[in-house]
Amino acid sequence: MKPLLLDHVALWVADRGRMVEVAVTRLGLRAIEETDRFTLLGADARRGKLTLFDAEGLRERGALARIGLRVQSLGGREPVVDLGEGLELVLVEADTDVEADLDHVALYTADPAAAAAGWRSLGFAQEQDGRLAVGGAHLELVPGDPGDPERPLLNHLGVLVESVDEHRAEAEELGVEVADLVDAPNTVALFVWGPDRVKLEYIEHKPSFSLT
Repeated sequence: MKPLLLDHVALWVADRGRMVEVAVTRLGLRAIEETDRFTLLGADARRGKLTLFDAEGLRERGALARIGLRVQSLGGREPVVDLGEGLELVLVEADTDVEADLDHVALYTADPAAAAAGWRSLGFAQEQDGRLAVGGAHLELVPGDPGDPERPLLNHLGVLVESVDEHRAEAEELGVEVADLVDAPNTVALFVWGPDRVKLEYIEHKPSFSLT
C-alpha cells in the first residue's frame, strides 16, 4: 500500500453553515462542492481538503486532536482558528505550492506504538521524528484517550491512491477490515478501519474527475 497524498479530512458537524462561513472568512478556503449532505472546502480540488458532513447533534472530539493547514504566511491571521464543535485548525507557515494545503492530522491514541504499526501497515511511512508521512503531509500520534468510536467528530481520513483495486486486494491479503466500497461519478473509494476505529478512505480519481 502506498498512498500518494493526504487528500482530505472528513468530519461530522452539527452546524455546517456556520462552520463553512468561519472557514471561508477566517481561513480563506472556498466551497469547492456543496450538496444537501456535505460541503467540500479547500483551496484546490486536487489537494488537501476538508469535508463537512451533517450530523444530528454535536459529536465527541474522539480521536481527533487537531488538523494543521500549511500556509505560505499567516498574513495577519491567528495561528489557531476555532471552527467550533471541538474542531481547531492550526496554521503552519511553510513553503507550499498550494495555499491552505493539509499539513498534518494529530490523533489521540492510548497505545502510540501499536497505532503507529497499524498505520504503517496501511501505507503510512515512519519518519525519524516519530511522525507518519503520506505525500508531504503527516500523521501525529498523541498519547491520550481516543474516546467513543460510535459518535466521533472525525468521519474519516482520505488518501489518494493510483489504484483502489490494488489496495483492496492488499487489504484483503493483510486481513484489514473493509468498511465499504463506493463507486461514485468522479471517484472510486475503499473504506477500511484503521487503529482506534479511525476510518481511512483510499480514493482513486477517475479520468472524469472534474472538480475545480
